[in-house]
Amino acid sequence: MKYCSTCGDQVEQRIPQGDNRHRYVCVSCETIHYQNPRIVAGTVPVMDGQVLLCRRAIEPRYGYWTLPAGFMENSETTLEAAARETQEEALADVDMNELYTVIHVPHIDQVHMFYRATLTSHNFGAGEESLETQLFHLNDIPWDELSFPTVRRTLELFVEDFSKQHFPVHVEDIRYQMRK
Repeated sequence: MKYCSTCGDQVEQRIPQGDNRHRYVCVSCETIHYQNPRIVAGTVPVMDGQVLLCRRAIEPRYGYWTLPAGFMENSETTLEAAARETQEEALADVDMNELYTVIHVPHIDQVHMFYRATLTSHNFGAGEESLETQLFHLNDIPWDELSFPTVRRTLELFVEDFSKQHFPVHVEDIRYQMRK
């Protein structure tokens, strides 16, 4: 950040009085500009014991498989964001189930939240951000072609929990950077 969105003057990084973290602070109007983690919301869409994955048509990780997910927008809930992303990326309608994973990714300032979801029909396809979509049996998930550690971890947990037919909420951290 270089300029204040309130008055347009320059900002500097410093610890404001009464705070304990470096923030961008306007040198003129003293506005403190807080920066907070971004929420990624998505689904684990399932039908007949198979999970729907999307092959990414955008960077990062173009061509890799992912669960339908994306950044939450203002004025929507995480449930609404997850359902919207599933519709946008996989052209799929789902019945939303419970929260399944919350994975903190502090080194990139993100929190990924996945909900279990049930596809309402076999009508799905590739949205603008997907090259293709496909239902995978759990033993056929393309593990070496998955896009992100959060997607891999969510699917690992899902495969394990599916075998027990017990789906608790999982809260975890991923503290390393993804390798190419």
